[in-house]
Amino acid sequence: MQPHELSLTAAADAIRARRLSPVELVDSVLERIAQAEPRLRAYVTVTAERTRTAARAAAHDIAAGRYRGPLHGIPMGVKDLIDVAGVATTAGSRVRGDHSAQTDSTVAARLAEAGAVLLGKTHTHEFAYGLTTPQTHNAWDTGRVAGGSSGGSAVAVAAGMATFALGTDTGGSIRVPAALNGVVGLKPTYGLVPRHGVTSLSWSLDHVGPIARTVEDAALVLAALAGHDPRDPASLTTPATDYRPDAGTDLTGLRVGVPRTYYFDQVAPEVEAAVRRAIDRLQALGARLVEVEIPMTRYIQATQWGLMVPEATAYHEATLRTVPELYQDDVRVLLEAGELMPAGDYLRAQRSRTLMRQAWARMLTEVDVIAAPTVPATAVRAGQETITWADGTVEGVSDAYVRLSSPANITGVPSLSVPVGHDTAGLPIGMQLLGRPLQESVLLRVGHAYEQTQPAHELAHAA
Repeated sequence: MQPHELSLTAAADAIRARRLSPVELVDSVLERIAQAEPRLRAYVTVTAERTRTAARAAAHDIAAGRYRGPLHGIPMGVKDLIDVAGVATTAGSRVRGDHSAQTDSTVAARLAEAGAVLLGKTHTHEFAYGLTTPQTHNAWDTGRVAGGSSGGSAVAVAAGMATFALGTDTGGSIRVPAALNGVVGLKPTYGLVPRHGVTSLSWSLDHVGPIARTVEDAALVLAALAGHDPRDPASLTTPATDYRPDAGTDLTGLRVGVPRTYYFDQVAPEVEAAVRRAIDRLQALGARLVEVEIPMTRYIQATQWGLMVPEATAYHEATLRTVPELYQDDVRVLLEAGELMPAGDYLRAQRSRTLMRQAWARMLTEVDVIAAPTVPATAVRAGQETITWADGTVEGVSDAYVRLSSPANITGVPSLSVPVGHDTAGLPIGMQLLGRPLQESVLLRVGHAYEQTQPAHELAHAA
């Protein structure tokens, strides 16, 4: 196995034991980027010289006994919404073409303090306002979408072009591309990871979180990211903790909620079958399955869009009026639509969110986690605009992809997407685990237990 193929956990163990140098790891990943980037286009920019300098510094510090922890010397990609001093943050848009960050975002600063090594900025759907990331190709099939908006980050991790990466998630933008590319994606509890220095799409729905190869990898990154920052008004005062799951696979006593509504409606048969097999595996590990009724399902989509659209338009108000021609057509149309939304609709969406959060809190007293598909279909072909379901219903691709992920954004609960197999075309399928606020450790424990007992045929990796 080449260094670029290692999980974060395996690479960290090798670095700590002096079996692998950060320089060797970074060189391997940069070589992989040179090989795969022309066909996958995961990166906006690769900071190769800066990366090598940081890797040499990490190697020197570790050799001198100044080891900072499991992220020290580990190469990472950062979504092009997240400020890193001295590197452009374009948000995938010509509107921000001349922007260069002067200071680090909170998350970039925390990862730098932990010793992680920046590889570069990964592609996003323009201003994160989409679910496909059209400039990036799926790691498993370049004729398919990468998912979005953190498509570049997911593809980079899946293809060995980053050991881990950061993404953002407003309606599913970490979990959707993670599921479509066969990697792990974690949307933490709202407010757990600070967003200072991160370009906003919708401030009341935005989250920052890790994309990684394994659940344990995601836990290691979350531990470095979490913690209060007063510069983010939504930042929680909850202290960071050690999220790393133990090695056990016994889930005896755990209650897994299986939705009888919504999450298995209008879902591709192969996706449903794979997720239900994964749920059965959780039961085999000792979990008790409990059917649950998802509350207020008829209001989910309207609430998501009712919050996101006006908030996004408010953020872009000045540039939308001065340089509208610099936006991509799909994003400009959404931003202009936001100008037409009545204030009353926005207020009703806020009320709906409050009621939904209360209803989910009641539901989550009955179970410890909920298990469901991350997305209802695997990666569609590039340029495909709709999905036709078995009953003849036609649904827009973005609407389909956001449908199952957005409830976690509306309610603010944590959600973890883990790979659970592939369809007959060889495309990855993801299962999401949702839990109570600030119970990331429970989700990570369940995801890790599943991962440790995952059947061999589900463990293929992107070429």
